Amino acid sequence: MIRQRLARLRRSLGMRLLGLFVLLGFATVLIFSAGMQRALSGSWTELIRPLVSDYVDRLAAEIGNPPDPARAQALAQRLPLSIRIEGPRVQFDSQPDRPAWHRHDPADGNADWLRVRSTADGHRISFGIDGSGWQQRPRSIGGLTLAALLLLTAAAYAYVRRLFRPLDDIRAGAQRYGRGDFAQPIPLRRDDELGELAAQVNTMASELHGMLDAKRALLLAISHELRSPLTRARLNAELVAEGESRDALLRDLGEMRDLITDLLENERLAAGHAALQCEPTDLDELLPGWVAESFAARHLTLQIEPGLPTLQLDRTRIRLLLRNLIDNALRHGGAAAAPPVLSLRRAGNAIELTLHDFGPGVAPQHLAHLAEPFYRADAARQRSTGGVGLGLALCRLVAQAHGGSLTLRNAEPGFEALVRLPL
Repeated sequence: MIRQRLARLRRSLGMRLLGLFVLLGFATVLIFSAGMQRALSGSWTELIRPLVSDYVDRLAAEIGNPPDPARAQALAQRLPLSIRIEGPRVQFDSQPDRPAWHRHDPADGNADWLRVRSTADGHRISFGIDGSGWQQRPRSIGGLTLAALLLLTAAAYAYVRRLFRPLDDIRAGAQRYGRGDFAQPIPLRRDDELGELAAQVNTMASELHGMLDAKRALLLAISHELRSPLTRARLNAELVAEGESRDALLRDLGEMRDLITDLLENERLAAGHAALQCEPTDLDELLPGWVAESFAARHLTLQIEPGLPTLQLDRTRIRLLLRNLIDNALRHGGAAAAPPVLSLRRAGNAIELTLHDFGPGVAPQHLAHLAEPFYRADAARQRSTGGVGLGLALCRLVAQAHGGSLTLRNAEPGFEALVRLPL
C-alpha cells in the first residue's frame, strides 16, 4: 500500500508542479542572496572600516590612559560590546564567564573582535561584539523561517490539489464510462480549461451512450425479427424426408437459434443487475439436479461442499452460465482426458464455482481475450470446435451482473474457469 502511494505521488502532476515551485523559490532566494552579497560585500567593507576604526578610537579614549576598568565596565553594560584589557597593571574582561572556545586572542583574526588599541603605558584594549543576547535568536529565527516555509508549502500543495481537482473527477468519470456506467456525469466544478474538458468528455460520453443504445436496440430488433422466419424454416425442415441433408439443415437452424438466443441474452445482460430476476437459491442442492438434467449422458465429476449459504441468484442466468462452461469443458477437454471436475465451495465472503477440464489448455496470448464476444482462439472457426465465441462472454456478463467475476486460466494440466459469487 505504501509503495503504491509513493508510486502515485511520483506520477502526480500536482506534486511535480509543487516541487518545481519549491525548487524555484529556493533557487531564487539563493541566487538573489549570493548576488547581492557579492555586489555589496567589497564596497560595504571599504565603507564601514574607517567608521569602525574611528569609533574604536573614541571608545579607547573614553576608557582613558591608563585604562579605567570602571569606565570599561560601564561601556560594556551600555553598549553591546565585549572589552578586554591586558597590561602590566590592569587585567580586565567584561565577560569573564564566556566559554573557553570563545576566549581567543584578538590578534588571531577572530571575527568576534572588532579592533585592538594599544596605550602608551603598555596596555592593550580589545573591543569585540557581545553576542550573548543574540545566541538564541538565530535559532528562533531559523525555526520560524522553516515553519513559514512549511506553511507556505502546505498552502501551495492545497492550492495545487484544488487546482487539479477536476482531473480526479475526469479520471473517475472515464473509469465509469469505460465500465459502461453513463448514469453519473463528471461534475463541472469550475469555468476554466479543465471545466471545459470535463464538459467535452461528458458530451462525448453522452454521444457514445446514445450510439450504444441505438446499436443495442437495432440488434435486439433484428434478433426478434429473425426468430419468426427461423421458426417457420425449422417447421418446414421437419417435413423434409429423413436423411443427411435434413439432419444438416436442422443442425444449422439449431445453431442459428442458439446464436440469436445468445445475442439477445448478451444485450439484456449489458444492463447489469437490473436485468436479473433474483430469488433465494441453494446451489449445493440445485446444482446436482441441473447437471443430471442437462448432461445426463456426459461424464462429469461433482465436488460440492455441504451446508453452503443461500444466495440471491437469477436461476435462469446461472443455469445458462453452467451450461456454457460445461459445454466448453466437454468440447475442449479431449475425448481421452479425465472427466471435467465441477466443484462448489465457500471461500471467504464468496462462493466459488470451479470447472476444471484436463484438455490441452489455451495458449497464453489468448487467455486475456477468451471472454470477449465473438473471440475464437481458432481463427478458422471450424465446425468441429463448435460455438461462435459468445458462450464465455455470456458467462462473464452473468457473473458480473451478480456482482461477481469470471477468471479463466490454465491449470497445468488442463484449463480452469473460476466463478466467484459474493455472499
